[in-house]
Amino acid sequence: MKNRVITISREFGSGGRTIGKKVAEKLGIPCYDAEIIQEMAKKTGFAPDYVKEAGEYAPGSFLSAAFSNRMFGPTNEDILWEHQYKVITELAEKGPCVIVGRCADCILRDKADCLKVFIHADMKFRAERIVKVYGEREQSPEERLRDKDKRRAAYHRLYTNMKWGHAQNYHLTLDSGVIGIDKCVDIIAELY
Repeated sequence: MKNRVITISREFGSGGRTIGKKVAEKLGIPCYDAEIIQEMAKKTGFAPDYVKEAGEYAPGSFLSAAFSNRMFGPTNEDILWEHQYKVITELAEKGPCVIVGRCADCILRDKADCLKVFIHADMKFRAERIVKVYGEREQSPEERLRDKDKRRAAYHRLYTNMKWGHAQNYHLTLDSGVIGIDKCVDIIAELY
């Protein structure tokens, strides 16, 4: 029997990570996010900061670099993808859980009884939230949001051949800016 798993994909700044953690707490099941990064770093020998970026975000000029570098064999990102795939699969096999990001919705497509969720919000809500949560940076909040989302979408497309954020790829899409983070938690927990 397949374990029940909730996968949370999210736009940067929408609160998806927070929602995932709160859903897991409410349901009394584990939430995996930073734990995946630590496990991948342990298995690959790559630094956790590198794993965090390269395991979910395509570098700025990633697509052209990814294709040209592949002529010489697997890239570091390809190696990380293989380990990420294994780690996420193993976590889902251990028992019911919530997994945040890292293409878990696609990795577990046929391996778990998944509730696939996508969290989004408008630019204003996300910009205000990232300034509050992550603090000021040199880049404007809107530029940071567009950059992170663009890199997540490119990474997702490269490794899953699916369009990130496309409603048809999820069971549930929620606007955390309109619905609110706590209400999103309630809805996901109820559906689970």
